[in-house]
Amino acid sequence: MKRRQLLVVLSGAAAVATGLMSWSVVAWAAATSNTEARASSKQTPPSADALLQAGIAAQQKGDPQGASRFYGVVLSLDPQNKVAWYNLGVIAHQDGRAAEARRAYDKALKIDPAFSSALYNEALLLESTDPDRAMGLLERAVGADPRAATAHLHLGDLWARRRRDREAAEEFRSAVATDPSLLSQVPEAFRDSLSPSPAPSPAGSPR
Repeated sequence: MKRRQLLVVLSGAAAVATGLMSWSVVAWAAATSNTEARASSKQTPPSADALLQAGIAAQQKGDPQGASRFYGVVLSLDPQNKVAWYNLGVIAHQDGRAAEARRAYDKALKIDPAFSSALYNEALLLESTDPDRAMGLLERAVGADPRAATAHLHLGDLWARRRRDREAAEEFRSAVATDPSLLSQVPEAFRDSLSPSPAPSPAGSPR
């Protein structure tokens, strides 16, 4: 369901990676002849950032296994790389491995407690089983990023389930103010109050 859509790949500037870069990294590690081995030994190994970019490129191309291998190498070089942990969480989350996804998100959040994407995705895992914990994570997410529209939307849902209509309406209002396309996902009971009021007619104009 669209409302439960993951924040999938945190890419930022790293999204410039290409398949060619991935192949060049693999080729660097897979030289077989003595000549190639001697040549490669003089090259600078790929940096954690280059490997991260290659992992993101693989993930965006639908190769989660390849991406996971890149992220594993990134973390061997830089255990505090929150993006690698986060994207490993996304891969596990999409594969239905909830406990593994939570562990990866938690690793990212230990590095950056205000990492709103990780807070949001972990909240999605907990909405049904632990709504109180999910609400706490979503509140942290919107605290870190007040324009996190989908986080506001989910908070509104959780408040509505508790019959806390005022708080629910506030969250739905924040969601729609940031992303008007979310109006269709707001429950009907709240939707009318969020629709823009008709502009008043000028004085003396026909009604």
